Amino acid sequence: MESHRPFRFGVVAGQARSGDEWAETARRAEALGYSTLLIPDTLGPTLAPLPALAAAAAATQRIRVGTFVLANDMRNPVLVARESATIDFLSGGRFELGIGAGRPTAADDYRKLGISFDSGGARVDRLAEALGIIKALLGGQTTSASGPHYAIAGADIFPRPIQEPRPPILVAAAGKRLLSLAAREADIVALAIRPDEPLAAFEERVGWLRQEAERRFQQLELCLNLIAVGQQIPQWLARSGLDVSQLVAARSPAALMGTPDQMCEQLLERRAALGISYITVSAELIETLAPVVGQLAGH
Repeated sequence: MESHRPFRFGVVAGQARSGDEWAETARRAEALGYSTLLIPDTLGPTLAPLPALAAAAAATQRIRVGTFVLANDMRNPVLVARESATIDFLSGGRFELGIGAGRPTAADDYRKLGISFDSGGARVDRLAEALGIIKALLGGQTTSASGPHYAIAGADIFPRPIQEPRPPILVAAAGKRLLSLAAREADIVALAIRPDEPLAAFEERVGWLRQEAERRFQQLELCLNLIAVGQQIPQWLARSGLDVSQLVAARSPAALMGTPDQMCEQLLERRAALGISYITVSAELIETLAPVVGQLAGH
């Protein structure tokens, strides 16, 4: 499968010792040619996503900002649309909304909020309903809904987002049901597959996505988060016991090895084989991947 979608690269960050350090992270990512600064959504030791992204946008000129990804159950979809539109408006049209059904390991966050951590199927159902509401509101529609999960009447948002027809929406997905939803509703699909899964698992998921999306597949941007770059992995992952050798042995696309030229060649091969053109990396690896970003971004 030949893909002509140009490469772009994102930095996933969520921690800072000060506001100045957070702003410097955003400016450094912009200076190195990264396309997006992204932030996860947890109740752990990370910054709250939406205020942090607003601050990052104010500290930069070009880099786009986005969530990676909001846990749908933790927020009302009308407020998600309103806050997304506001960040897009204040940033001059640089916001991307990433959203998901909630990580399988997120039960602690749900307990902290006092909400039920339901089955994966129930969470996907709520996300499907929420996406319809969010997309309608971001597209300028006054929206009502009477689904089993959200009942809203005459909702609208102000201000309108800058981007037309609306800011792009990323859905993180791994299972067949969630990939099917992403195939229908997302602009960007983040392949949320365990990093130690073999290449065949990634090929299988892309095959599912292609089948569900049908003609729409060529419009989708496929995203993959790198876990290892040039023998380096983030500290949090090293503490989990996973090491680079396991990723290499599995031929995982989440690992990028070798010289910058060899890394570029690997990404070109993966784009041709899997259609993956949007590459994200932890802030700890931002400098390691920078030579690759310099060669491939926009190509």
